[in-house]
Amino acid sequence: MAKSIQEQKLGILGGGQLGRMLVQSALDFNIDIKILDPDSNAPCKDIVGEFEVGKLTDFDTVYNFGKDCDLVSIEIENVNTEALQKLADEGINVFPQPKVIDLIKDKRVQKQFYASNNIPTADFILVENKEDAANHREFIPAVNKLGKEGYDGRGVQMIRTEEDLAKAFDAPGLLEKLIDFETEISVIVARNESGEITSFPAVEMVFHPEANMVEYLFSPANISESVEKEAQRIAKEVIQKLDMIGLLAVEMFVTKDGKVLVNEVAPRPHNSGHQTIEANYTSQYEQHLRSIFNLPLGNTENIVPSAMVNLLGEEGYTGIAKYEGLEAVMSKKGVHVHLYGKKLTKPFRKMGHVTLRGKDIAELKETVEFVKKTLKVKA
Repeated sequence: MAKSIQEQKLGILGGGQLGRMLVQSALDFNIDIKILDPDSNAPCKDIVGEFEVGKLTDFDTVYNFGKDCDLVSIEIENVNTEALQKLADEGINVFPQPKVIDLIKDKRVQKQFYASNNIPTADFILVENKEDAANHREFIPAVNKLGKEGYDGRGVQMIRTEEDLAKAFDAPGLLEKLIDFETEISVIVARNESGEITSFPAVEMVFHPEANMVEYLFSPANISESVEKEAQRIAKEVIQKLDMIGLLAVEMFVTKDGKVLVNEVAPRPHNSGHQTIEANYTSQYEQHLRSIFNLPLGNTENIVPSAMVNLLGEEGYTGIAKYEGLEAVMSKKGVHVHLYGKKLTKPFRKMGHVTLRGKDIAELKETVEFVKKTLKVKA
């Protein structure tokens, strides 16, 4: 007889804010969780029964961590997939599957997957180093991306002119044609072992001009019904063709002529789904748990229009975090503040997020501006 979810131990590689919110959701189901993270002061440290400090990319550390688990999942892609595959070969469920993590964590392989599966994406050229990139002047304007280990805006360089080629990465990566897009959206989709697939309504993302990460977003996205349908179709096609079990965030460009192109994907809960905790019938974190435990997937509909503002460390401040304007923001109707338990702040570090709920996007835009100018993380 199969074990109930309360009888299973879930191991999560990574104890950052995504792991923290996943644990908070898992508490509703009495799920036994242990965490592995290299940081002894990671945000998950004090909220799980078992917390281990160790390197996520070390074979023995990951293998030994997962041996007594029934199920292993991730909150970050930069993990040792050889150890995860060995665990899977020995009968432990690993979701998302190691082969999927491998494909996604290398942007070069990820882009080739889109091309070979007829998934719409920007044109690209693989490059081996800075010199190789300089040989493709005809391809600019372009975006130079590192193949591996780029995240939260790191590993991405804009190449708008020939002079910018001097800034190209001297490591394997790709040049991606710069897209003249109307907006950037994200669709989060989930699939369980039974083959059930559900997706959340598309959200519209606005990126920080310097940090190159999401600054705030709106849900639902301000897009046409036809674009919404196409985005949903593409997201579901990607997770099916990956044959992936778990939660997948699919970031996309909407071009000025209404085409939808996949930018990147992430096989885990994602920054573009934080608002689902307060604003959707099922949060992305609960949906991730439902998918990896092969439970019925939840209702993804929006309850109310919402926005999410990332709370980043202010420029010029490094040290013990202090939150200015917190009470003023908390006094606003429909505002919910999430802090991530990080004691130290530094410029552009993700320290928390704020979910806003309102009657329409116009009202939410006003509140977003209020939160951005009022709530500051300093030291």
